[in-house]
Amino acid sequence: MMHKNLKLQRIFKGTLFYLMLCIIVGVTILPFLWMVSSSFKGSEAIRTIPIRWIPEHPSVEGYVRVFNMQGFSFIRATLNSLILSIACTLVAVGSASMAAFVFAKLPFRGSGKLFGLYLATMMIPGTVTMVPNYIILRMLNLLDTYTGLILPSLANAFGVFLMRQSMMSVNDAYLESAHLDGASLYRIFFQIMLPMVLPTLSTMVLLSFMGSWNSYLWPLIVLTSTDKQTLQVALGNMNGMYKNNEHVLMAGAVLTILPILAVYLISQKYVDQGISLGGLK
Repeated sequence: MMHKNLKLQRIFKGTLFYLMLCIIVGVTILPFLWMVSSSFKGSEAIRTIPIRWIPEHPSVEGYVRVFNMQGFSFIRATLNSLILSIACTLVAVGSASMAAFVFAKLPFRGSGKLFGLYLATMMIPGTVTMVPNYIILRMLNLLDTYTGLILPSLANAFGVFLMRQSMMSVNDAYLESAHLDGASLYRIFFQIMLPMVLPTLSTMVLLSFMGSWNSYLWPLIVLTSTDKQTLQVALGNMNGMYKNNEHVLMAGAVLTILPILAVYLISQKYVDQGISLGGLK
C-alpha cells in the first residue's frame, strides 16, 4: 500500500512538473506567436476583439512597407547590423580567447590578482562607461564610424572568464607534448586549445553575436549618418513612423530575429555543453 502511494506521489509530482513547464513555455512563446500572426494582419485586424490568432485575410503588406520605407533603407540597415555583429563577434571572441589562454595556461607573477581585478569590472554597469568611451572616441575622431562601435568589444570580462574556466579543464599534458614536438605557442593555441574548447567557443560566438545584434543605445550614440544606422536604430525610428500601423512594426520585428535564430540553430548543439564546461552550471 505504501509502495503504491509513493508511486502515485511520484506520478503526481511528475505531472505537476511537466504542467508547470508547459505553462512557462506557453507564456514564453506566446508573444512570438502573436508577433508573427500580427505581421500578416492589417492594422484594423490587430485591434479586433476577440483576438484572432490566425489572420482571416493574411497579407504581406506589412513586409512590403518595411522594405519600402522612406528616409532609410531597411536592407541597408540589416547589412550594417550583420557586418558590425560579425566584426564585433570576431573581435570579442578573439581577444577573450587569447586573454583566457594566457590566464589559464601561461601564469605570470600577479596573474591571479590581475584576473580578479579584471573580473571586478563586470560589476560596473555598461551605461556608466558609455560617457568615457564616447569622450575617447571623440578625441580619436572615431565618432560616426564603424571602428568606434567595434573597439569596445576588445574588453569582454565575461568572455575571458567563460573561456578561462573551459581552458583550465584541458589537461596540460596535451600542451606539453605539442611543445616538445616543436609546436609554437600560436600553433598550440589555434590547433590544440581552440578545438578542445569548441563548445564554449560556440557559446561565446552566440552570446557575442546576440549582444552585438541587439545593441541599440551604443550605435544610437556613436552613429549619426543615416546610411550607417543599424537595424535596431532603424526599428526605433519605425516606432515613430508607424505607431498606428502595428502590423508593419511586427513585420520588422520578425525580420530582425531571423538572423539570431539562424545563428542559434547552427550553434545550439554546443551551447548547453559549452555553458557547463565554462563553469556556469
